[in-house]
Formats: sequence, structure tokens, C-alpha cells
Amino acid sequence: MGRKTIKRAISEDFEIMDDGVKVGTVRIRPTGILWKGKGQRGWFGLTLDGFAKLAEEQGKVHKN
Repeated sequence: MGRKTIKRAISEDFEIMDDGVKVGTVRIRPTGILWKGKGQRGWFGLTLDGFAKLAEEQGKVHKN
């Protein structure tokens, strides 16, 4: 038998809920952030630099 290893996932998905109803999924990858609304087939994505720029220009400052 060969050596056994554990491999981490290259992305992680998070379901976005509104009042208990799923509205979409956010996928975090090393290269960017993806969004897929409920029932949609394709993903919409931003690079990490693009997401950072969007957050800084249109986001709200949080203290946590």
C-alpha cells in the first residue's frame, strides 16, 4: 500500500440564506470569489483584486 495523505479542497462553498430561504451560493477560491444565484446554472466571478476594489469602493466599513 502507498502512503496515505489528506488533501484540502481548493474551494469552499457557503449557502446564503434570507429568512430561511436559500438565495444563492458564494464559492471562495484561492484565485477569486464566485456567486451563483438559486436556480442559476453559471457562476459570476471576481478576481481577488477585483473583489477588494469593489468592496473598498462600494462596501461599508465594519469594525469586526
